[in-house]
Amino acid sequence: MPGRGLTALRAAITAFFALDGFLFAGWVVRIPDIKHQTHASAGALGLALLGVSAGAVLTMTLTGRLCRRYGSHPVTVVCMVVLALSVALPPLTRSAPVLGAVLLLFGAAYGGVNVAFNSAAVDLVAALRRPIMPSFHAAFSLGGMVGAGLGGLVAGVLSPTRHLLGLTVIGLLVTAVAGRILLRQEPPVPPERTAASAAEQDGGATGRTGGRGLVVVLGLVALCTAYGEGAMADWGALHLQQDLAASPGVAAAGYACFALAMTVGRLTGTALLSRLGRARTVITGGTVAAAGMLLGSLAPSVWAALIGFAVTGIGLANLFPVAVERAGALAGPSGVAVASTLGYGGMLLGPPAIGFMADWFSLSAALTSVAVLAAVAAVIGASTRRALGG
Repeated sequence: MPGRGLTALRAAITAFFALDGFLFAGWVVRIPDIKHQTHASAGALGLALLGVSAGAVLTMTLTGRLCRRYGSHPVTVVCMVVLALSVALPPLTRSAPVLGAVLLLFGAAYGGVNVAFNSAAVDLVAALRRPIMPSFHAAFSLGGMVGAGLGGLVAGVLSPTRHLLGLTVIGLLVTAVAGRILLRQEPPVPPERTAASAAEQDGGATGRTGGRGLVVVLGLVALCTAYGEGAMADWGALHLQQDLAASPGVAAAGYACFALAMTVGRLTGTALLSRLGRARTVITGGTVAAAGMLLGSLAPSVWAALIGFAVTGIGLANLFPVAVERAGALAGPSGVAVASTLGYGGMLLGPPAIGFMADWFSLSAALTSVAVLAAVAAVIGASTRRALGG
């Protein structure tokens, strides 16, 4: 594929990553309004929100098979169309059960598009022979920050129905432009990939001894990372406010520090991977994140905790991209599906696990589990150094 074609393909895939984060964040900031509209209790809303996670987990494995059969590019476009359309549906619901059903569809599209465009990105990374996977995930983070910021600005002006319908229009327009590029081009095949190796990678599992097990191990790295992201999103602000007596505004800045640091880490991830390689990036990132979270959870002052949250974000930033990219290189779309499913499982596991541990011990003690799992990721990186490669 000519260089200009690869450049256009990279821009299109980047646009899909950014759009995914933008649409998801736009929905998240309107959750309080949807709760009020549906008259749902906190428990009923929690069950309805599980629809997103359940739909995503159920769809990810299926999407890997669809990508092998039809290609990652058309599956990306179709899933993004469904995601853009489904984001407008929650404001139309009037009860928690109906909201849960709608969110099941939204989650299915969200999980599907994540597997599909990560698979497309893996193929492009292999063709370019450059470690650019973190740049795609940086686009997702930036899209999420823009979506959340825009949602906050329009929340007092637009109703949830008009706001999310506007997101649908934006999503369909971006998909129409970027999707044309994907549909016109076949996924690039690296020159060194023979027909036999392509069949091996696209067959759903590597034929090498221990290949499937290695993909699962990489998925555990993704799980450790997503566990931390979920815990920080749901419990970071409460820790600052409850344990360190921070004001609501300062407490809200806790997750912002984490998310901004993670975005910066991903923007510099390509240079970091080029310098350190995959294995040392995972080892260093896990170690840094573990140290940062120990500071963030056990520090006696708010500002020290904020610094710890930022350090944690930098450390975790590139673990998920590395795990997904390597799993995809080993097992094609099925590898991406396995790593993404385990990663999403970590995001599901994190918040309730932190809650139970906070009841048993304390919230600050519970948050140290993020440090423990970050250290586990570093150990996995060290033990699979040869398989991770440079």
